[in-house]
Amino acid sequence: MKPPRFRYFAPASVDEAVALLATHADTAKVLAGGQSLVPMLNMRLARPEVIVDINRIDGLSHLEVRDGELVVGALARQRAVEKSPEVAARVPVLREAIGYVGHVQIRNRGTVTGSIVHADPSAELPAVLALLDGSVRVQGPAGTRDVPWQELFLTYFTTTLGPDELAIEARFPLPPAGAGWSFLEVARRHGDFALVGVAAQVTVDEAGRIQEARLALTGVGGTPVRPERAEALLAGQTLEDDVLAAAAEAVREAIEPESDIHASADYRRHVAGVLTGRALRAARERARRGGEA
Repeated sequence: MKPPRFRYFAPASVDEAVALLATHADTAKVLAGGQSLVPMLNMRLARPEVIVDINRIDGLSHLEVRDGELVVGALARQRAVEKSPEVAARVPVLREAIGYVGHVQIRNRGTVTGSIVHADPSAELPAVLALLDGSVRVQGPAGTRDVPWQELFLTYFTTTLGPDELAIEARFPLPPAGAGWSFLEVARRHGDFALVGVAAQVTVDEAGRIQEARLALTGVGGTPVRPERAEALLAGQTLEDDVLAAAAEAVREAIEPESDIHASADYRRHVAGVLTGRALRAARERARRGGEA
């Protein structure tokens, strides 16, 4: 299949890209990795009049720790982030989640920031952004602004970014030293879109009690979900079976999955609870080992 006709621009700077987006507001799409946009073009699910290809802009492939955050530039490829020793050491849950994204060929081109602002409700990386209370830095005609994840996602494939704004970085606050983590998902086949995914992060005291627990889910609604009641239930607890069961039930109550051709809402709700328990156990064990994998 071939895409519909469009005008193509390859700006050399962020300012030029923003100017193009402002000029062609509501008719332009940004091309970074293209692993979502190009198939949508070919299947005629997207019909932009203008494509703004940002791949020739220098300075957007950075991957660095800055001011207590892992900062991922808009052109940093998923595979580069996955293979980064610094990511493995400082934000291992991100590395683990990226391993579930498609296949290596997809990750060689796909970008972390692009996946986040694409806002696919089944995507792994928005859930990691939510887990870590991350944000996206965007630039528009009025300058730059940081958008917390809570203010970023509106619903399926929809964010609060303006049509004249370009996402230039994703920012992930570093987990505390010794935190345990896990990312698990269920899909029909490895590399398929997740039916349900759960990210977990916990810190524990010397007695093995939970000091803080975080959970984020994907595939259970139009945006990533942080089940705050489940997180609150876990604070100060050891992960005995009854505590895990209560957390799993709180997760099921917090989500509103929909039925589709891949799975029913009831199935997704059940799986979300099961994965919550498994992810919490795995995160706790890593926390007991001081955060080691």
